[in-house]
Amino acid sequence: MPKDSNRQSKQPNGSSKAGGSSPNKTSKAAKPRRTADEVDALKLLEADHREVDDLFDAFEEASSDAEQRDIARSICVALKVHARVEEELFYPAVWPALEDKSLIEEAIVEHASARDLIAQIESGAPGEAFFSARVRVLSEYVRHHVEEEEEEIFPQVRKGKLDLAALGELLARRKAELMTGFAVSNPVLALS
Repeated sequence: MPKDSNRQSKQPNGSSKAGGSSPNKTSKAAKPRRTADEVDALKLLEADHREVDDLFDAFEEASSDAEQRDIARSICVALKVHARVEEELFYPAVWPALEDKSLIEEAIVEHASARDLIAQIESGAPGEAFFSARVRVLSEYVRHHVEEEEEEIFPQVRKGKLDLAALGELLARRKAELMTGFAVSNPVLALS
C-alpha cells in the first residue's frame, strides 16, 4: 500500500527513518516505499485472532482424540506466540496512543489467565476429565479478549500516529522467531 512519500516515518522507538535523499531545510525526507504484501500491526493481530477462532471451531468438529490433541496443541502454540508478541512489542508500542491505559492492564491479566488454562490443556489429553471443557472455556475466554481488543484497543490505536506498517514488520519478525522455536523444540515445553 503506497504511502505519502513526503513524510518521515516514525519508528516505534521514536526515531525517524527516511528513504531517498537526505532532507534539507526546505524539504522533508521521503518515506520508504512499502511493499504490497506488507501488513500493518492491527491486520496481523486480527489475522491471528481469526486463525485461533478457526482452530477452536475445528476442535469442536474433530472426530478423534488424535485430531483433538493436534488441534489443541496448535491452539496452545498460536496463543502463546500471539500473547508474547503482544506483550513484548505491541502493548508497549501502543501504550502512548491509548486514552484508557487500563485496557492494556486488563489484557495482560487476561493473557495470564489464558496461560493457566493452556498449561492445564497441555498437561492433559483428549478423553481425560475436563480436557474438552478446558478448551471450550479457553475458547470463550479468548473470544471475549479478542472482542475487547478489536472493539476497544484497536480503534484507539488507529486514531494514534503510530507507523502500523513498521510495527507490523516487527511483530511479524518476532512471531516468525517464536514459531521457529516451536519447530525445533517440544511445543508443550516451549514458551512455558
